[in-house]
Amino acid sequence: MASYDFQSIEKKWQQYWQEQQSFKAEVNQDKPKFYALDMFPYPSGAGLHVGHPLGYIASDIVCRFKRTKGFNVLHPMGFDAFGLPAEQYAIQTGQHPAVTTEENIARYKEQLKNIGFSFDWSKEVQTCNPNYYKWTQWIFIQLFNSWYDYDSNKARDIQELVAQFEKGGNSKINAACDEDTSEFSAADWNAFDEAKQQEILLQYRLTYLSETTVNWCPEMGTVLSNDEVKDGFSERGGFPVVRKNMKQWSMRITAYAERLLEGLDTIDWPEPLKEMQRNWIGKSKGAEMDYAIEGHDDKITVFTTRIDTVCGVTFLVLAPELELIDKITTDNQRKDVEAYVEVAKNKSERDRMTNVKTVSGAFTGAYAINPFNKERIPIWIADYVLAGYGTGAVMAVPGGDQRDFDFAKHFDIPILPVYDGMDVSEQADATKEGKIINEGILKGLNFQEGTNQAITFLEENGIGSGKINYRIRDAIFARQRYWGEPVPIYFKNGIPYPVAQEDLPIVLPEIDKYLPTADGDPPLARAEGFTYTPKGSSESYPLELSTMPGWAGSSWYWYRYMDASNDDAFVSSEVQNYWKDVDLYIGGTEHATGHLLYSRFWNKFLCDRGFAKEEEPFKKLVNQGMIQGRSNFVYRVKGTNQFVSLNLKNQHDTTPMHVDVSLVDNDVLDTEAFKAWRPDLKNSEFILEDGKYICGYEVEKMSKSKYNVVNPDDIIEKYGADTLRMYEMFLGPLEQFKPWNTHGIDGVYKFLRKFWRLFHNGEESFEVSDEKPTNEEQKIIHRTIKKVEEDINNLSLNTSVSTLMIAVNELTALKCNKREVLEKLTITLSPFAPHLAEELWEQLGHQGGVSLAQFPAFDESFLTESTHEYPISINGKVRAKIAFAIDKPKDEIETEVLANEAVQKWTEGKPPKKVIIVPKRIINVVV
Repeated sequence: MASYDFQSIEKKWQQYWQEQQSFKAEVNQDKPKFYALDMFPYPSGAGLHVGHPLGYIASDIVCRFKRTKGFNVLHPMGFDAFGLPAEQYAIQTGQHPAVTTEENIARYKEQLKNIGFSFDWSKEVQTCNPNYYKWTQWIFIQLFNSWYDYDSNKARDIQELVAQFEKGGNSKINAACDEDTSEFSAADWNAFDEAKQQEILLQYRLTYLSETTVNWCPEMGTVLSNDEVKDGFSERGGFPVVRKNMKQWSMRITAYAERLLEGLDTIDWPEPLKEMQRNWIGKSKGAEMDYAIEGHDDKITVFTTRIDTVCGVTFLVLAPELELIDKITTDNQRKDVEAYVEVAKNKSERDRMTNVKTVSGAFTGAYAINPFNKERIPIWIADYVLAGYGTGAVMAVPGGDQRDFDFAKHFDIPILPVYDGMDVSEQADATKEGKIINEGILKGLNFQEGTNQAITFLEENGIGSGKINYRIRDAIFARQRYWGEPVPIYFKNGIPYPVAQEDLPIVLPEIDKYLPTADGDPPLARAEGFTYTPKGSSESYPLELSTMPGWAGSSWYWYRYMDASNDDAFVSSEVQNYWKDVDLYIGGTEHATGHLLYSRFWNKFLCDRGFAKEEEPFKKLVNQGMIQGRSNFVYRVKGTNQFVSLNLKNQHDTTPMHVDVSLVDNDVLDTEAFKAWRPDLKNSEFILEDGKYICGYEVEKMSKSKYNVVNPDDIIEKYGADTLRMYEMFLGPLEQFKPWNTHGIDGVYKFLRKFWRLFHNGEESFEVSDEKPTNEEQKIIHRTIKKVEEDINNLSLNTSVSTLMIAVNELTALKCNKREVLEKLTITLSPFAPHLAEELWEQLGHQGGVSLAQFPAFDESFLTESTHEYPISINGKVRAKIAFAIDKPKDEIETEVLANEAVQKWTEGKPPKKVIIVPKRIINVVV
């Protein structure tokens, strides 16, 4: 082969890897395992841009390195293939989402293979494949057939709960269940008919049906998650969203709240990510207490973390969704309250939680009685209180809480200090120091005394108790969409039953449109004969019409990668016993409170029921930063089609305009390509500087609307996949955000060509010497091996690239083409530039691929300095340099320095006043 022809080299080795299945991973008890996982992508129609592969390249470098260190590596890839974009496209075009998804996946795979990833494609999963979602449905059924026992602190089979009901009712059952679950005896249970028993069991099941307030988008005909709603509109499409009560499937993730918190202390995750999960779970210690309502038998139960401030309460606030409001609102206030409820119910919870500047509310006209001091307390409603957190009611202490303070100021409600020394004239004061000053049984006590006394009072009077509360809510597990996993539930007389395992999967049926029916039922209601006939039954029953949410298939996919072709289990015990869990998981922080939380929940459940071996799925997790786009701008003279170069724009009245970065090279615009870019620009005129049109630039998020998306295919075509891989790592630390800037990519490409030339005379003929390396060459290669190994283990991959560049520059200067050095250097480079390394490894005479080679061990002896060259300074000026052994005694060094001919010349034979020797630094001779 002649010069470095990256295009033919990369095609050759990608084909070789595919034909040889070089990266196929099977259970091998003779080798230690390493399981690396990337957060699998949703295959959008736009394909990959250069920001997407960043984490994949990092994990691929680690995987290739681990193989050369003797590990059996599992590095799979698949696609999170169900999703709203494909469904929306289907609604617009009539094309089945499966067709769109298949085309998008094919495009993604082509791009991924072109980058040279060492994925085991034999284990590919696609969540929309019935062979995959059969097991997602199976897991749903296991959850449906389980309950959470707080005494054993784990999930158990629902039949064990039935057995306890039959023997002793539910009075001694300590389980996660609905709050309104009634107590019953064994006799009661055994007398209940099947419908009543199933209704009760549904109050305990880990996945259950219940009335839930959801984000309903009428235009899209579906429920949206909080993350899919912004300012009362759907994030996709911008359609109005209202809050609505609907019967929905939910999952009892709240049962696992404490274990999800505790587990964070056992895994190697970034601390900011763990803190996001802690805040989302929101554990708080406090007390729950009842307030009697004046003139009503009902009570208002509140949860508070500051029961010590109970005598500073000046009003209660209820969430607008509570049914109690309608009952207690007085006639005089009803119009205002109903108007407020109508507005509040259409706001998303996210908006209500984040909009702290706007104060709004309505007075119900009702009053509660504070049991600690018998004060009458007005009852208000406000949207800053959420029905799903705590009890949906708040005891407002404006003296100690800023949001309560703002509310009280706005509505002219009294604000009382709680502790002596508190100043509440301008803002709330959450001080816990001093003595309680409010009238009541807590007066004169400090914080801890007041807290203890208040809880004792609640418990002695049967109006409350100390309690731990969590902010996390049960996860809604249903979407009124077509493109998702069917829920494996059928309804007999309105009661939900699971489909038999042998009848899975329930496959998505064909329908005529991907829209809700005229009656507002989900799209699956359009399917003819979408029913289920249980074994032994002559009757068919309707199947659930909702589908699972997007996070269903991603909450267990790492197990399927281990055993992707298994038709009998989601993963076999033998395979799971070997791979166990994920050693390295790379992905974005945006999944902290979605995918990563639900995955941990499902994994803990599977572990409880004996289906999983490990409590936590991901041992180590790294969040890669984002590669940001580098946008370019041209400057149009207002009212014309004339464009002014960057440094001349201030001489004219101009407007900046985004321009496609593919038309720009090092900020210089291709003016002819610009004119051909859009019809309205074909007659453009340009005011140039030095014969060029210089564009402005700005670092922004990569986006098609900003024309700053860079396609990796274009980079690969121009520079090669190895250049792309190394350049993305070279941009900066993996975890940091960094702008895409092609100014430096040419330097990486030149480095790879220089690497090639080490092995070739010029670039033409292969020429490697068997001569023994010099000590200097040994020092360079062993220093490089040591640094690259340390960097890969620490994921400091940007400095690895720098280290390799320095080594090549130094070896080029020494004109080193020694086989012993270059073989080691090729293996060291191979995780970063695998195509080039494979080609050179073959040219060095090796068979089987460089991935089968052993990563070289560095020899510390070559890195230990035996001598040091000292600069010799005479009266402050360096006049000579002399090398001495590191361990040479100072008196011998001094004798040799003074005897040196150059030193004697500059001292003119005069005896020195002193000789200062700084070990391994400098020698100063003072005359």
